[in-house]
Amino acid sequence: MKNRLKVLRAERDWSQAVLGDKLDVSRQTINAIETGRYDPSLPLAFKIARLFGRTIEDIFEDKPEESPENISADAKLAP
Repeated sequence: MKNRLKVLRAERDWSQAVLGDKLDVSRQTINAIETGRYDPSLPLAFKIARLFGRTIEDIFEDKPEESPENISADAKLAP
């Protein structure tokens, strides 16, 4: 999942540790989200959005290969 977390954090001149403290998560969690190695839980995504005064969609977006338009019809029907 792509995200704008690093940009939003930099606009406020916050370190990963400061942002982690504000969200009650570790600096490593912030790093993993920013680098796309970890997708936040829905409650954490809402918390991030509230902190920055934005919607979840303003901060996070699906990668193109994961969008519904790129999934074959067979895959959509699979159980």
